Amino acid sequence: MTANISTSFITSFDTLVKKQYQGSMKLKGATRIKAGVTGKTHRFPKINKGAATPRIPQTDVTPMNVGHGFADAIIEDWNAADYSDIFDLQKISFDEKQELVSTATLAMGRRLDQLIIDALVAGKNTTNIVGKAVGGADTSLNLEKMLRAKRFLDDAGVPDDGNRHMIITASALENALQDTEVASADYNILMPLMNGQVKKYAGFNFHMIESRPEEGGLPLATNTRSCFAFHKDAVGLAIGIDIRTEINYVPEKTSTLINAIFSAGAVVIEDAGVYEVQTHEV
Repeated sequence: MTANISTSFITSFDTLVKKQYQGSMKLKGATRIKAGVTGKTHRFPKINKGAATPRIPQTDVTPMNVGHGFADAIIEDWNAADYSDIFDLQKISFDEKQELVSTATLAMGRRLDQLIIDALVAGKNTTNIVGKAVGGADTSLNLEKMLRAKRFLDDAGVPDDGNRHMIITASALENALQDTEVASADYNILMPLMNGQVKKYAGFNFHMIESRPEEGGLPLATNTRSCFAFHKDAVGLAIGIDIRTEINYVPEKTSTLINAIFSAGAVVIEDAGVYEVQTHEV
């Protein structure tokens, strides 16, 4: 039973329920997904670069001796549950069970996003960082930072195939929309300033993650926020149980238990495809 259900008891109460604003899952499609995983760990294989050698007539070929490696995603189990009391259901004018299913599903989607964010934090490239001073001292997101992240990916040979992504915050988006080259229709046919969004620019698909204190969100150290630029194939998401909801009546509590579950793990497969983009927030 929701702790504050008594506030919803019918007096002169409208049937429309206003759920608290909350984010939903945004990052699942930005990763390399392996579904149906059995076990506690899934191993994503990777193969290193090879090098061509000159052909010398009547001699054996020279093997490339390509190295093999792997990245392990540790599967974690999660649930989001709450009770809906049958007696309280008679005193409210909306379907609390339906609302709890929606709320639990949204919570699980945000948690899955956080698994991906935590993997990016742990496995990012530590040699090249797009520092907060790029484009000026203590700056937020700007065109210079986007192009610097693009340069790092280009220099690492990461494909520019439409699968590059950048995760940013509302503060970073606000600053980007003030950048003439990003916001103006003269430079960007998507007219982001009119729509209030930056969906795609400089080869990146943008994902805005709101403040998520319950999950962690994008890391913030004093006034420096860690955003991330990465390629889809550089991040692996292993799913044992995809997000689903269960509704079961519990006689001992004269309540219905609404429970959302999933089991998954994320890992950076190749750090050459993941770069931190620091932005200044006040």
